[in-house]
Amino acid sequence: MSALAEAARERYRAGAVEPTAGIAPGITQANMISLPRDWAYDFLLYAQRNPKACPVLDVTDAGSHHTVLAPGADLRTDIPLYRVWRDGKLAEEIPDARAVWAEYPDLVTFLIGCSFTFETPLREAGIDVRHITDGTNVPMYRTNRQCRPAGRLHGEMVVSMRPIPADRVADAATISGRFPSVHGSPVHVGEPGLLGITDLGAPDFGDAVRIEPGEVPVFWACGVTPQAAVMASGVPFAITHSPGHMFITDVPDSSYHV
Repeated sequence: MSALAEAARERYRAGAVEPTAGIAPGITQANMISLPRDWAYDFLLYAQRNPKACPVLDVTDAGSHHTVLAPGADLRTDIPLYRVWRDGKLAEEIPDARAVWAEYPDLVTFLIGCSFTFETPLREAGIDVRHITDGTNVPMYRTNRQCRPAGRLHGEMVVSMRPIPADRVADAATISGRFPSVHGSPVHVGEPGLLGITDLGAPDFGDAVRIEPGEVPVFWACGVTPQAAVMASGVPFAITHSPGHMFITDVPDSSYHV
């Protein structure tokens, strides 16, 4: 068990709310989505068909709120902020999901790889990760790239963005590309309009970040993509992490390095 990860989860269990970028460096972080069992196969197929955006790290048994990625952790309480979705619409954000979890005793939870996992290697290579430096949430954007549908699920890819000096883009792509289980290499570099993004200063999720002269926006597939599918598909009920507020596992990021 990672002491840093356990300490972070204890804080969140006690009610602390914060974006998790930069928390427990060197430890894998994960996106989360919990769905009624009736929707679980559709989502598993959706993830299998869209592995860049939805790389699955673990799937729980129906009704379980535990994961082998962090034995002893509770998926209902150990994320800093949750989103509750009803009929494809965001109903509320809460720091403790136990009460809403009890509404559906057969929930199946998927933990999806998160690009926060490779941010420590980026920083160790001397590449600034702006949202960590500035203490903000990572900017995330809905795009015009449609995911491959599966069953009742469809929707667009969501991306996260990090400004990277032009002469370090290849390094950032190489480093992140060695972590395919947590989104891997970028899906786009440069002109945001080609992704259908009209204003980098107005992200759909998270916070805008400054882009310095000589830097270019680099976009990675993002684990908020399942939430876009929930919205587009009108899923009757789901619980997810709030964008940027991840589940911190006990697994070293090196475990996903290839």
